[in-house]
Amino acid sequence: MSDTPNQPGHEEANDDMMENTHHSPRVFGCRDILPPTRDSLTHKFCIAGHEGYLTIGFHPDGAPGEIFIKMAKEGSTISGMCQAFCRAFSLAIQYGLSLEDSVTRFKGMRFDPQGPTTNPDIPEANSIVDYVVRFIELHYCSKSSA
Repeated sequence: MSDTPNQPGHEEANDDMMENTHHSPRVFGCRDILPPTRDSLTHKFCIAGHEGYLTIGFHPDGAPGEIFIKMAKEGSTISGMCQAFCRAFSLAIQYGLSLEDSVTRFKGMRFDPQGPTTNPDIPEANSIVDYVVRFIELHYCSKSSA
């Protein structure tokens, strides 16, 4: 008998493995979508000479509900990655992941551009993502979790 799982005699083992696999039931949350017209804040930042703008859209109660990043003079790769991060972060908080947990998941990510910033509260950043979540943490997370 061969050790190949597709050979006769291996179906029983595969069936047993499938029966012993336990899956948690999926839980679907409700998305807390922002109103069509909302307040926002735009923050200009610079990391190692790379200029960018962070825009945070707010729920009516003042809680952040979405983020956007626009990098000046950057190519499509970094702009695309920033857009993907913003979409993932925004959807996570809209579906109920706390701001603190969202920050924890992205804080400390390291990739270029990285280095000194123009913000005295965040003098060094490991990446654009690291800078953005640290800015959010400083201004919007509870002091006990920051």
